[in-house]
Amino acid sequence: MEHLPHHPAILVSSVNMLLRDEEFDTLESLCYCFDTDPDELKAYLKSHGYRYDQQQRQFKAV
Repeated sequence: MEHLPHHPAILVSSVNMLLRDEEFDTLESLCYCFDTDPDELKAYLKSHGYRYDQQQRQFKAV
């Protein structure tokens, strides 16, 4: 996650904004652009209390 913020709250906000504003149509395409593994991103944020809702295309607090 070199090119994305490391602080979990800022990371969630950034990813959700990029997905919401339709910069990227999927989490996978966003991760590809930022050279990040989607499963690693999900695991990192899960360990900080967030889960990915694929239907709504956003991370949410658990």
